[in-house]
Amino acid sequence: MILLEPHNLIIQTTLFDKIAKPSSLDSQFVDFDGVRFHLSTPERKTLIQLSMNIRCWDELVKYGAMDVLQREYGPSIKAQTEADYHISLDIDLEQIPVDEEARDALIKSMSMLKRNALAAPFERAFRQQKELESSGQAQSELMQIHYRDEEAIYIQASPDRVTVIFSTVFREETDSIFGKLFLPAFVEARRNPSLQNAPHVLYTNRDPPLEIRDVPGLRHVEDIGYVTFILFPRHFANASASSSTISNIQLFRDYLHYHIKCTKAYMHSRMRIRVAEFQKVLNRAKTEAATTERKTVTGRTMATR
Repeated sequence: MILLEPHNLIIQTTLFDKIAKPSSLDSQFVDFDGVRFHLSTPERKTLIQLSMNIRCWDELVKYGAMDVLQREYGPSIKAQTEADYHISLDIDLEQIPVDEEARDALIKSMSMLKRNALAAPFERAFRQQKELESSGQAQSELMQIHYRDEEAIYIQASPDRVTVIFSTVFREETDSIFGKLFLPAFVEARRNPSLQNAPHVLYTNRDPPLEIRDVPGLRHVEDIGYVTFILFPRHFANASASSSTISNIQLFRDYLHYHIKCTKAYMHSRMRIRVAEFQKVLNRAKTEAATTERKTVTGRTMATR
């Protein structure tokens, strides 16, 4: 299956193009989860402004998003944010590193603005797990990130694990059917010997897991599913493992619905092929009317059907 990339391809390709040939820019686009971006050159052609609007910004700030963004972007963060956006960065093309590797790393970092903002609650949970493990205390607070309408990510640290719960709403009846078939496969996949180090995955439909059962406002309906990931310390034991885990788990919901749509498209294509084959069979099954020859009194031949 295809894995989605954590960086934004439009930001990445646009920056590459503008570094090669600076020009005026004013581009607005939407990423996964309804996150809005704006690339523009309000002052000069060599100074690009990147702005982002994300619906769960206040929750992310509460869980330390600004600390993560300051660490990643530092002086590039503008003090005056663009109107209708939550954060703005300045990218000075005249200050881009000459070294190709450093330049690519900078562009990749800028294109991961959304990923880095969403990483804050995960990094906080990983730190809390280590603190709870050493202190022997119980669970930490339950962090809630309402990143979509009626959908949220719930994160909670324990002394021996970090629990991540996704709530997902299936807007169409067929999506719900595919989801109920697709999601249990995550539970079964871990039985493969090569996937023993993968996180534990649990799936429930309609009824929320025990960790969030007391959260107010949850709806108990058939079109809502809950996927629980159990992350153990080995999944965030070092910076590399932690970064990879955060990047992959953030995209789970988009990955799920992307592959549901791909499955529907594949089934529709197979149905069209099968209908075309049936039409060929029906065309071959048409009987030809029998023809007879008759002769007139003058000897001329006349064919009749």
